[in-house]
Amino acid sequence: MLCNNTNNTSCGKWRGTLHLLLGLCCLAFCSCVNDMEKVNFFSRKDLPTQQVKEADIVRSARGDLQISMQAPIIEIYNKPENKTVYPQGVQIYFYNENHTKKAFLRADYAISYDDKDMMEAKKNVVIIDYGTGDTSYLDDLYWNSSEKRIYSNNPVKSINGPRVTYGDGFESDESFETPRILHQRGTVVINE
Repeated sequence: MLCNNTNNTSCGKWRGTLHLLLGLCCLAFCSCVNDMEKVNFFSRKDLPTQQVKEADIVRSARGDLQISMQAPIIEIYNKPENKTVYPQGVQIYFYNENHTKKAFLRADYAISYDDKDMMEAKKNVVIIDYGTGDTSYLDDLYWNSSEKRIYSNNPVKSINGPRVTYGDGFESDESFETPRILHQRGTVVINE
């Protein structure tokens, strides 16, 4: 139907109906896109099945405190594999038999592969050995709980007062009884 100047009222009704139909089609299309986006988001397999905020976890054996761990957020995944992610980092304290702090570990990010008994700490990893006073800085650190071993194969820098030691790796038992820097390249003593 063509609009001409002689029949202005029917032309106005036709335009109004056309605008209404176009508006409804746009609204229906937009709502379908949003619904599909929501469906796709919630059907993702990489979403956590559980999330814990402000976590404070304690591990003990036969009533003896061994480890306390704090994390701002813990995300637990079941698919595609069982893992626990600490996206905002983790702080772990290791204790002596007399419940005094033995060592401290901090990282900006950590992930635990539950089926492999392996935990990986990454980004600004710091280890403080309260027994020796050493503070070690690493890029990453691995904790194999089935082997009861903590290690890294990457460069490490350790500071104890004026002494700075560099090495090509780190190794310890999981209770931090025997920490050591591997392949030490040298010690620099800083005089004030």
